[in-house]
Amino acid sequence: MEPDESVNVLGLPLTPCSTKPLTGFFRDGHCNTCAADQGSHTVCVVMTAEFLAFSKYVGNDLSTPRPEFRFAGLKAGDRWCLCAGRFLQAADEGCAPQVSLGSTHRRALEIVPLDVLKEHAIDLV
Repeated sequence: MEPDESVNVLGLPLTPCSTKPLTGFFRDGHCNTCAADQGSHTVCVVMTAEFLAFSKYVGNDLSTPRPEFRFAGLKAGDRWCLCAGRFLQAADEGCAPQVSLGSTHRRALEIVPLDVLKEHAIDLV
Protein backbone atom coordinates (compact mmCIF):
# COMPACT_ATOMS: atom_id res chain seq x y z
CA MET A 1 0.00 0.00 0.00
CA GLU A 2 1.75 3.07 -1.28
CA PRO A 3 0.30 6.31 0.15
CA ASP A 4 -0.97 9.02 -2.17
CA GLU A 5 1.06 12.22 -2.32
CA SER A 6 0.87 14.02 1.06
CA VAL A 7 -0.91 17.22 0.01
CA ASN A 8 -3.60 19.03 1.98
CA VAL A 9 -6.85 20.62 0.76
CA LEU A 10 -5.04 23.94 0.29
CA GLY A 11 -2.48 22.38 -2.08
CA LEU A 12 0.35 22.55 0.48
CA PRO A 13 2.33 19.77 2.18
CA LEU A 14 0.16 17.80 4.61
CA THR A 15 0.91 18.61 8.25
CA PRO A 16 0.59 16.10 11.11
CA CYS A 17 -2.84 15.56 12.66
CA SER A 18 -2.03 13.66 15.86
CA THR A 19 0.46 11.26 17.40
CA LYS A 20 -1.31 11.16 20.79
CA PRO A 21 -3.58 9.45 20.03
CA LEU A 22 -1.81 8.04 17.00
CA THR A 23 -4.12 8.47 14.03
CA GLY A 24 -4.35 7.99 10.29
CA PHE A 25 -5.06 5.08 7.98
CA PHE A 26 -1.34 4.25 8.13
CA ARG A 27 -1.12 5.14 11.85
CA ASP A 28 1.60 7.62 10.98
CA GLY A 29 0.02 10.68 12.62
CA HIS A 30 -1.06 12.09 9.24
CA CYS A 31 -4.34 11.79 7.32
CA ASN A 32 -2.53 10.07 4.46
CA THR A 33 -4.57 7.78 2.25
CA CYS A 34 -4.30 5.29 -0.59
CA ALA A 35 -6.58 3.22 -2.83
CA ALA A 36 -7.03 0.65 -0.05
CA ASP A 37 -8.48 3.28 2.33
CA GLN A 38 -12.12 2.71 1.45
CA GLY A 39 -13.29 4.91 4.33
CA SER A 40 -11.19 7.87 3.17
CA HIS A 41 -9.72 8.66 6.61
CA THR A 42 -8.67 12.07 5.34
CA VAL A 43 -10.30 14.80 7.47
CA CYS A 44 -8.29 15.92 10.50
CA VAL A 45 -10.80 16.91 13.17
CA VAL A 46 -10.81 18.01 16.79
CA MET A 47 -13.27 15.78 18.60
CA THR A 48 -16.22 17.23 20.52
CA ALA A 49 -18.52 15.49 22.97
CA GLU A 50 -21.42 16.27 20.63
CA PHE A 51 -19.73 14.64 17.64
CA LEU A 52 -18.64 11.59 19.65
CA ALA A 53 -22.25 11.08 20.80
CA PHE A 54 -23.47 11.48 17.20
CA SER A 55 -20.90 9.01 15.88
CA LYS A 56 -21.88 6.45 18.52
CA TYR A 57 -25.56 6.98 17.70
CA VAL A 58 -24.97 6.27 13.99
CA GLY A 59 -23.00 3.11 14.75
CA ASN A 60 -19.34 4.10 15.05
CA ASP A 61 -18.42 4.28 18.72
CA LEU A 62 -15.13 6.16 18.86
CA SER A 63 -15.19 6.88 22.59
CA THR A 64 -15.19 3.37 24.07
CA PRO A 65 -11.72 1.88 24.58
CA ARG A 66 -11.00 -1.26 22.53
CA PRO A 67 -7.79 -2.67 24.02
CA GLU A 68 -7.85 -5.64 21.64
CA PHE A 69 -7.20 -3.11 18.85
CA ARG A 70 -4.84 -0.99 20.99
CA PHE A 71 -7.45 1.79 20.86
CA ALA A 72 -7.83 3.84 24.03
CA GLY A 73 -11.02 5.58 22.89
CA LEU A 74 -11.31 9.23 21.95
CA LYS A 75 -12.40 12.17 24.07
CA ALA A 76 -13.27 15.78 23.36
CA GLY A 77 -10.17 17.69 22.31
CA ASP A 78 -8.45 14.71 20.67
CA ARG A 79 -7.41 15.17 17.04
CA TRP A 80 -8.26 12.30 14.69
CA CYS A 81 -8.28 11.44 10.98
CA LEU A 82 -11.99 11.02 10.39
CA CYS A 83 -13.70 9.37 7.43
CA ALA A 84 -14.72 12.07 4.97
CA GLY A 85 -18.21 10.62 4.57
CA ARG A 86 -18.84 10.65 8.33
CA PHE A 87 -17.65 14.26 8.52
CA LEU A 88 -20.04 15.27 5.74
CA GLN A 89 -22.89 13.41 7.43
CA ALA A 90 -22.15 15.21 10.72
CA ALA A 91 -21.97 18.56 8.91
CA ASP A 92 -25.37 17.89 7.34
CA GLU A 93 -26.74 17.11 10.82
CA GLY A 94 -25.22 20.25 12.36
CA CYS A 95 -22.74 18.50 14.66
CA ALA A 96 -19.49 18.42 12.70
CA PRO A 97 -16.29 18.83 14.68
CA GLN A 98 -13.69 21.48 13.88
CA VAL A 99 -11.24 20.77 11.04
CA SER A 100 -7.53 21.39 10.55
CA LEU A 101 -7.28 22.24 6.84
CA GLY A 102 -3.50 21.96 6.90
CA SER A 103 -3.79 18.38 8.13
CA THR A 104 -6.73 17.32 5.92
CA HIS A 105 -5.70 15.35 2.84
CA ARG A 106 -6.81 16.71 -0.54
CA ARG A 107 -8.58 13.41 -1.29
CA ALA A 108 -11.23 14.53 1.23
CA LEU A 109 -12.39 16.95 -1.49
CA GLU A 110 -13.71 13.97 -3.47
CA ILE A 111 -16.40 13.68 -0.78
CA VAL A 112 -16.57 16.98 1.14
CA PRO A 113 -16.72 20.37 -0.64
CA LEU A 114 -13.95 22.78 0.37
CA ASP A 115 -16.47 25.41 1.49
CA VAL A 116 -17.95 22.90 4.00
CA LEU A 117 -14.49 22.15 5.38
CA LYS A 118 -13.74 25.87 5.62
CA GLU A 119 -16.96 26.48 7.62
CA HIS A 120 -15.46 24.28 10.35
CA ALA A 121 -11.79 25.26 9.97
CA ILE A 122 -9.64 26.12 12.97
CA ASP A 123 -6.67 27.19 10.85
CA LEU A 124 -8.17 29.39 8.16
CA VAL A 125 -6.38 32.73 7.95
